[in-house]
Amino acid sequence: MSSGAMSPESREEALAALRATQEHDRELDILIVGGGVVGAGAALDAVTRGLDVGIVEARDWSSGTSSRSSKLIHGGLRYLEMLDFALVREALQERGLLLQRIAPHLVRPVPFLYPLTKRFVERPYVGAGVALYDALSVASGYGRGVPFHKHLSRHGTLRAAPSLKKDAFVGSIRYYDAQVDDARFVVNLVRTAAEYGAHAANRLKVINFLREGERVVGARVRNQEDGTEFDIRAKQVVNATGVWTDETQAMVTERGQLKVRASKGIHLVVPRDRFQSTVGLILRTEKSVLFVIPWGRHWIIGTTDTGWDLDKAHPSASSKDIDYLLEHVNQVLSRPLTREDVEGVYAGLRPLLAGENDDTAKLSREHVVAHPVPGLVVVAGGKYTTYRVMARDAVDEAARALDERVPPSCTEIVPLLGASGFKAKWNKRSRMADRAGIHVARVEHLLNRYGSMTDEVLDIITGSPELAEPLPGADDYLQAEIVYATTHEGARHIDDVLTRRTRISIEAWDRGVSAAPVVAALMAPLLHWSDEQEAREVKHYLARVEAERLSQEQPDDISADSARMGVDDIVPLS
Repeated sequence: MSSGAMSPESREEALAALRATQEHDRELDILIVGGGVVGAGAALDAVTRGLDVGIVEARDWSSGTSSRSSKLIHGGLRYLEMLDFALVREALQERGLLLQRIAPHLVRPVPFLYPLTKRFVERPYVGAGVALYDALSVASGYGRGVPFHKHLSRHGTLRAAPSLKKDAFVGSIRYYDAQVDDARFVVNLVRTAAEYGAHAANRLKVINFLREGERVVGARVRNQEDGTEFDIRAKQVVNATGVWTDETQAMVTERGQLKVRASKGIHLVVPRDRFQSTVGLILRTEKSVLFVIPWGRHWIIGTTDTGWDLDKAHPSASSKDIDYLLEHVNQVLSRPLTREDVEGVYAGLRPLLAGENDDTAKLSREHVVAHPVPGLVVVAGGKYTTYRVMARDAVDEAARALDERVPPSCTEIVPLLGASGFKAKWNKRSRMADRAGIHVARVEHLLNRYGSMTDEVLDIITGSPELAEPLPGADDYLQAEIVYATTHEGARHIDDVLTRRTRISIEAWDRGVSAAPVVAALMAPLLHWSDEQEAREVKHYLARVEAERLSQEQPDDISADSARMGVDDIVPLS
């Protein structure tokens, strides 16, 4: 088994190491609370500085905001209009790092059209903004990683995107950003941190913080799988819980709190053949911008931006949300999309730093790090693209309070697992396919998900050739990937696999219903499930899908939330 593999056995080893911190002089240097992109990034940042690190997540890795984004790594073109040049430059620097050094197997360029509707005024204005965007990416000092922008005429625009209405635009500007499978990226971050020595355990919920006087000295956690509780002691605790920041802070203090507002954004997934285009689209709306993003054999259309104060674990997309996106994208398509074209829907919550303004679309995307009480660092706000900067700043703050001298962050030169050797593996993909006895397109799919670790998946197929078969209703994914998710990527339940290790829950027409029994049968022997537990896992997943479908038929947030809450979050292991 490779280093960094998050197997059922390695989780038990991590639990044992975390329990051992209660012994004299065994405390961690830093305990990270929250397994989203910022928490995972903080774990990698801290452990690569030589610190003893633990990271815990109440549910599954990236099960909150970090698996429900627009899946873009971008500088934030619209922030230029707000004159937030520093934020854009920082994000473009991170984009270049991710594309070229940190995760070239997971982050890749994607072209967009910025359509122009006014004949004379708009092109110089938008063109200057996009030119500045390109210039800032070069000035970041880490290389662009994407081509420069290009102006297109109306004819050129329609050649790139034939399904646009012919009279909707006078031309366009094509520019590039990047995209990522957000949940897969987070799992890779955690695995990389584990490879360097971090103790990582999901399904471990913090129920309180340990105190000695005013100082926080660790956390009490509950194992969501078996209900047991124990203490984890640490010199510093970093709270990276995103939209749950207010709740976790409240366990410690009401003083000096960061205030975080949740903003809901929903996305639709439609088949790629529903309209013709070789590029994505960025469209202005009355509130923000709307992206139409190429996603394999699909398009992702999003997003909305509305305040949310209901259940944070399972934000729901209402019928009103879905209609809003369809209405706006149909303004530019020659053949309108209908509800029947939608194969998947997902909703996520952005953690925005609350200010005077009640409009979530105008709240800050910049991050803040605070030290409200000794021993507790809180990091909040920000955006997915700048996770590494947020993580670095949080660990810097924690390191200042440690007794020993702590080296500076080095994550800008630390590639994630699967990055090193990826280009060489890509060049060998035909030989890899021949050796494994599968089509080269399958190997390309695997390389774009696992990078240079693809050989580990192919080894599973070599040992059990029947696992080269695709999953029912989800032809893009092989059965071997389910085994790998369980033995190497920390998957504990069907939902982890169908929603985050793969994207079957939003990419398949039946949202994974036909795949669920096969997935359960593959996971059961690896996780030592009883027959009853296997059946319960399938039943739970089907109920979840039904609850989400029902929520998406409701007219508003309250009724949608009520429908989705009909299914519990975690299936306890028997």
